[in-house]
Amino acid sequence: MRYSKLLIPTLREEPVEAEVVSHRLMIRAGMIRKVAAGIYTYLPLGLRVIRKVEQIVREEMNRSGAQELLMPMVQPSELWLETGRWGEYGKELLRLKDRGEREFCLGPTHEEVITDVVRAEVKSYRNLPQILYQIQTKFRDEIRPRFGLMRGREFLMKDAYSFDRDEQSAKASYDKMSKAYHRIFERCGLKFQPVEAESGVIGGTYSQEFMVLAETGEDAIVACESCGFAANVEKTQGKTCPRCRGRLITQRGIEVGHVFMLGTKYSEAMKATFLDHNGKEALSVMGCYGIGIGRTAAAAIEQNHDTKGIIWPLPLAPYQVHLVPVNEQSERVMITSELIYGTLSNLGMEVLIDDRAERPGVKFNDADLIGVPFQIIVGEKNLAGGHVELKERRTGKIMKVTTDEVIDLVKKLVLTNSKPAES
Repeated sequence: MRYSKLLIPTLREEPVEAEVVSHRLMIRAGMIRKVAAGIYTYLPLGLRVIRKVEQIVREEMNRSGAQELLMPMVQPSELWLETGRWGEYGKELLRLKDRGEREFCLGPTHEEVITDVVRAEVKSYRNLPQILYQIQTKFRDEIRPRFGLMRGREFLMKDAYSFDRDEQSAKASYDKMSKAYHRIFERCGLKFQPVEAESGVIGGTYSQEFMVLAETGEDAIVACESCGFAANVEKTQGKTCPRCRGRLITQRGIEVGHVFMLGTKYSEAMKATFLDHNGKEALSVMGCYGIGIGRTAAAAIEQNHDTKGIIWPLPLAPYQVHLVPVNEQSERVMITSELIYGTLSNLGMEVLIDDRAERPGVKFNDADLIGVPFQIIVGEKNLAGGHVELKERRTGKIMKVTTDEVIDLVKKLVLTNSKPAES
């Protein structure tokens, strides 16, 4: 893609409203713009990152055997009244009325809707288990939306729901989803920690949060040095591990995923029953599993940045290669740059070429701010010796290589860092 044709409104100054690194850098890198409190437009560069997260999530959910569907964002009050959550959820639930004065809400989550679907369509134990998921916009009317995509009111989420015939089968579905989450965050190139957690307003018997580890994380978590136990601070008291009495260390984390064992909380309230192998009516045992798509992108920035800007993990980067011709007035520079651009693009690489009539310093600053993992810098001085520069954004390491070598080297680096997680 040509930089000159893209809407990438980068900023030099710090946005005054941004309180955390990811919010600040996503605004400065031209990835998001605020529409209202906690509501953002994803600009082209930001949307490319969001789509990368979505694709990894979708591939691993499908790989686990889950089935994708799409439920409405607007939900009728009747379903929420069945579970009692219409009154319990509080002001975060944005309520509205249609022209017939019927009450609805903007869905912050979809337990009621999915349970309504399954109770109508699944009548026999032979149709279980079912794991259904969607990637969809949610709305929670946060009292104080802040931190950009970390705590917005409107946000993109993957939510999945499992329905099983008994507790044993439900635990198998829960474990399957937990393994899928491990693969998802590994493929995103993130350092993360699953921790035991409270179930909150969702309810259920037990749950785990998946935390991306970052010094700027909003949550404190503790982990055992000996046995691998980890939990958020609400679940743990004292300085020793409740499992092995080993020493606990404190870390900071950002919640990006949450898996719940719901039991029969919703199926009982909404009478989601099926006929078991004895022909008797039984309640579906449920689980639910969420991933914040935008939060995952923001958490990746919190974990991967420096004073110059973002350092994207390759799987989430908006482009894989950023090609920087230093002097667009030089015929030799531009011919070489176009040759590299065309060759890499034909090999299936995602390449951004900065063809703007800008000073080299502006191009270099924007490249570091945007944070594409590999930069190829084409300048007259190096070309005189038959070389271009290949810069790795994360380390700042610069290699001088020939134009032929750079193609093979970039191809190797991209392929090496793009391997899917193992089962």
